[in-house]
Amino acid sequence: MTHLNKKQRLEKNHNHNHFDDLHDDLIISILRKLASSASSPSDFLTVLSTCKRLNRLGLHPLVLSKAGTHTLAVTAEKWSDSSHKFLKLCVNAGNIDAYYSLGMIRFYCLQNPVSGASLMAKAAIKSHAPALYSLSVIQFNGSGGSKTDKNLRAGVALCARSAYLGHVDALRELGHCLQDGYGVPRDVSEGRRLLIQANARELACSLRSYLSLKSGDEIFTNLSVVPVQEIHPVNRFLKEWFSSGRVGLAEGLRMCSHGGCGRPETRAHEFRRCSVCGKVNYCSRGCQALDWRAKHKIECTPLDLWIAVPAEIGVDGEVVAVEIDDNHGER
Repeated sequence: MTHLNKKQRLEKNHNHNHFDDLHDDLIISILRKLASSASSPSDFLTVLSTCKRLNRLGLHPLVLSKAGTHTLAVTAEKWSDSSHKFLKLCVNAGNIDAYYSLGMIRFYCLQNPVSGASLMAKAAIKSHAPALYSLSVIQFNGSGGSKTDKNLRAGVALCARSAYLGHVDALRELGHCLQDGYGVPRDVSEGRRLLIQANARELACSLRSYLSLKSGDEIFTNLSVVPVQEIHPVNRFLKEWFSSGRVGLAEGLRMCSHGGCGRPETRAHEFRRCSVCGKVNYCSRGCQALDWRAKHKIECTPLDLWIAVPAEIGVDGEVVAVEIDDNHGER
């Protein structure tokens, strides 16, 4: 009889779920680390679908506030009300990256520029460098408004703050502004110094990525395959959103020609175009410089207009883009 009771007790202990004994604080701590390190939203949400308790604790503000860039990287192909709700939950939890991602999506994709700019501004207040740079691009172009809504001084100020925080594209944009006297007193030498610094930082970042993939003597065997700067998930979302045909651009509107950008025009002739071929358009000088080095240097073919309008050559060797007014004139 004693033996049977002991066997029953062992079976009872064997069937006991020790997960239920774990304190909520411990599980939340584990989920916070998972949210910050997950490689995609599905990796994080798959864990939450395991049981009701994980689902409940996984949506706790303490967890969502730590969701990393890749955890928030929803795709345009799988965009849904659930995706929107997930990002809003992260925003409500105070996640700075969520402020930026949802702000960009609302501003450019969901045609809600007021809400989008407000969310990006909240991220910028908390020193989110990509949000500061995106707001500077909006100010330079007057995006979401008319041509008269451009505010070059505000754009330069936002760009300078983003560059100070280490954003390479902002540093490059600021260098071009100083070199051209665009929204700031012209200082060619300082502008060139910032452009060289941006190129050096970009190269250092690429080399670090390359070295992390190689080891030993292989490190120096093929430097021609140094990886390019990784595209931010929200820029990839914008590119996929409009290129998939899910939502078409209004007639007369164009996309930024730099493959890593994805920004569309919000009004006709908002972006600058190449002064030589007139076939490509850029939301910023930074995108123009990157695209020139990546491919446009080879593709650019002069039109007949180049005789009347000489192109300027920038510090990186790129042809300087020009802005187009509402009467299709170059300036």
